[in-house]
Amino acid sequence: MSNELVIQKNSSGLEIALLSDKSLTEFHREQFDAPFQVGDFYLGKVRKISPSLNAAFVDLKAEKDGFLTYFDLGPNIKSVQKFTKLVRENHKLPSDLDDFTFEEQTVKTGKIGQTVRSGELLLVQVIKEPIANKGPKITCDISIPGRYFILVPFSKSISVSRKIGNAKEKSRLKDIASSIKPRNFGVIIRTVSEGVALEELDRDLRDLLKKWDDLVIGLRNAKVGERITDNDNRLDGLLRDILNDSFSQISTDDPEVFASLKTTVDRYKLDSQKILKLYQGKVPIFDQYGINKQIKNSFGKNVPFSGGAYLVIEHTEALHVIDVNSGNTSFDPQNREENVFKINSEAVAEISRQVRLRDMGGIIVIDFIDMKDPKKKAALHQLLRDAMNKDRAKHTILPMSKFGLVQITRERVRPALEIANTELCSSCMGTGRADSSVQLLNKIENEILYLWEQLNQKTITLKANPLVIQYFKSGFPSIRWKWYIKYKKWLHLEADKHSPLTSYMIVNSDKQPVSH
Repeated sequence: MSNELVIQKNSSGLEIALLSDKSLTEFHREQFDAPFQVGDFYLGKVRKISPSLNAAFVDLKAEKDGFLTYFDLGPNIKSVQKFTKLVRENHKLPSDLDDFTFEEQTVKTGKIGQTVRSGELLLVQVIKEPIANKGPKITCDISIPGRYFILVPFSKSISVSRKIGNAKEKSRLKDIASSIKPRNFGVIIRTVSEGVALEELDRDLRDLLKKWDDLVIGLRNAKVGERITDNDNRLDGLLRDILNDSFSQISTDDPEVFASLKTTVDRYKLDSQKILKLYQGKVPIFDQYGINKQIKNSFGKNVPFSGGAYLVIEHTEALHVIDVNSGNTSFDPQNREENVFKINSEAVAEISRQVRLRDMGGIIVIDFIDMKDPKKKAALHQLLRDAMNKDRAKHTILPMSKFGLVQITRERVRPALEIANTELCSSCMGTGRADSSVQLLNKIENEILYLWEQLNQKTITLKANPLVIQYFKSGFPSIRWKWYIKYKKWLHLEADKHSPLTSYMIVNSDKQPVSH
């Protein structure tokens, strides 16, 4: 599988498209003026303790307070509080933790009111961006992600990604991390570290320690609600997480972004001259790569995927619902179960793509076409698990219920991406109301008969949608022939495939509208 990344710059920010074998699989927007982004560090002030929620609301000088649960304080909250206070009182305090003495860890069953108090200043990190009418979710269990490591201050543990299955490689990486990490810092070794040389790992850790130094320097004089330092932007974070040898090309239409990409790609020891491209064509880059077309086809309510079958996707604030429909797919009555399994299996690939593409979070409910065979249900569930393995977001997939429903919980850190691809209906003009088909046809018939009987119009032409035209032409004798026999007048018909179903026009021999 070949991967491509296409970055388009506009006045408000960057639009980032990830293509896998030319198919759009992820789409991100990075706003230049976004107030909160995942990974950003702030100095907050506890405004209110909520014992019933076991949480605190933290003033970040924004429209909505940050939300901090007891669980998100982290086990080393007392050490974080102590260090924050020391740094702000003593501006010459070094950023290393060599001589820092840890405080006692908190227990998981504690109460937030026993650990933090109203008016207290806290070093916090954004873990979820504001969603709907909720403020950002924040944590005091801070960490700084890098290419190969995640640096965890106030910790001594070394953890290795579970996706690294080789025991010998795990041991090697642990030994390296133990030898290069400073005192009182923990690290999480990422999957991409597998097989990486000591020099590369050491360079990555030193970059993370530099970010920690910058954080401490910013903390010394920070004001409440001030962003102390930000984590990598969305593009850098995406490159950090996914960039590997499978990328055949990274293209952008902006010279500044291109220069930044070159620095990042070179740092990751990839051939920037081979995969980087500065697009300078006259056609917009997203049109050149067919991305705009894919966006329009992929973000609608109805998403076709194979042989007439389609998905219906509905979003609410609390959950997302995906309904699998067979559409006009024909079934062999003798092999219905096999045919249904085939459609459901094909739907799985599109569902996993849509979940990533729209960045759905929270609860996702999938209504597959009903199947009776337990083995096929289990096989479909495994197909879904395999397809979702490509998703970097944390998720859990529950087995199919007896009603054919599958529930997925997926980590939500940003609002789900929704792109408007609808326009004002010319039939109802946005009111949501239009004549029914029976009312419409009766209305047209009455107008035609009024023109013949009352106004004595001789030659009239009806211009309408092909389905409406077909109504007057179908049958033997058709309505048009019945009228000719009765009134000795012939109704001329013109089908307009671009005309909305409920829109029509009646014109006279001079091509002048006489009714509509």
